[in-house]
Amino acid sequence: MRRYFRLLFVCVISVFFSVLYVFSQLASSLETTNGWTEARADRPPLAQGDPSRLTRKAPGEEGLTDGDLNDRCNSLSVSHWNPYWRLPPDVCGKNCFMESACRYIVDKTLATAYEVYRVEPVRLAVVACGPRLEETLTMLKSAVLFSQRALHFHIFAEDELHAGFKFSLELWPVRFRSKFNYTIYPITFPHVNAKDWKRLFKPCASQRLFLPPVEEIWNFLSQFNSSHMAAMAPEHEEPRIGWYNRFARHPYYGKTGVNSGVMLMNMTRIRANHFKNDMTSVHLQWEDLLMPLLQKYKLNITWGDQDLLNIIFHHNPESLFVFPCQWNYRPDHCIYGSNCAAAEHYGVYILHGNRGVYHDDKQPAFRAIYEAIQKYPFGGDPVSLLLQPLEETLKNTMHTYCGRSSHLLTKKLQESVRNMEKDNHRAR
Repeated sequence: MRRYFRLLFVCVISVFFSVLYVFSQLASSLETTNGWTEARADRPPLAQGDPSRLTRKAPGEEGLTDGDLNDRCNSLSVSHWNPYWRLPPDVCGKNCFMESACRYIVDKTLATAYEVYRVEPVRLAVVACGPRLEETLTMLKSAVLFSQRALHFHIFAEDELHAGFKFSLELWPVRFRSKFNYTIYPITFPHVNAKDWKRLFKPCASQRLFLPPVEEIWNFLSQFNSSHMAAMAPEHEEPRIGWYNRFARHPYYGKTGVNSGVMLMNMTRIRANHFKNDMTSVHLQWEDLLMPLLQKYKLNITWGDQDLLNIIFHHNPESLFVFPCQWNYRPDHCIYGSNCAAAEHYGVYILHGNRGVYHDDKQPAFRAIYEAIQKYPFGGDPVSLLLQPLEETLKNTMHTYCGRSSHLLTKKLQESVRNMEKDNHRAR
């Protein structure tokens, strides 16, 4: 009987090592047939917020990056002739054959995630009324010209503007019209105190121009932690010229408040959350919070809905993600000299032409950029028909502080124009 047990034990051991050998060969074949190393090396740099960045580590961080796994496993593959226990301790380790198979699965998963990231449209909401139809169309045009991703516009407009939006958008060339869908909504207010709401909210909020692709600001959503629900830029970078810290008669966010002109919103979280407030110990949902806030502070607020947002995030600071000032660049950042440090380094990403500066002579540099994008013909040469005429016009704005900072206004635009040139060349 003991002989049988010994024989059985030997057989089990043999089967175990045979299975181990098969797995090691399978792992090696997966690496070879699926070209893991080549696929990773050929993949272009990924945009900020890309889902596949989740597995990458910056230099100096602990742990293994994708490249580390390739180097340590492909340089000395585990096999029958090169078992893991013979490999140097800094090369692979005993789990290398499992890592090889897992990497194949992970790569497929990341490829799927990247495809979803690429296809999911960027959703852009705008509000337009009165004479702002052309201004809103120019803003949407800037998003379409520079974007590489699908877009969906949510347009809130007065009823008499609906036909104008449909007519104009459907006239855009097919190559650009195919990049976006749109939905048009009427502008509505709560029935209770409707007059107060109409006076409170700025009815026309379309004075923005996207200078890089709109998806670049959309990528901030991927940087939200579990408590973030919205994102805005500071109202001021320099407290000495700040409005909220000098004049506000109500609570506001942080040191200088935030500006709601460019705002990212995770609507799912906003609708589901209950917010702390200074009216009751009970946390209130968004729709239950706004009216009591208006009633409490309506005699103390100056900037309408922006003030209400400042009050809300003053009491819920953990819910707000703050992005840098170049994503909401306004005349305030240059009218008294340059005071947006991030724009000095990176250039302006979103130009916010508040106070009507796209249509008057107070800030001619802002107006020049607006008119350059408005007049640019779809599909035309972006250098000779957009960038060069703009740079010539900006030379005539040097008598203003913002004109002297015009190189900041075109820095990111130049990069977007180069990408437009490539797109136009591929389209021919």
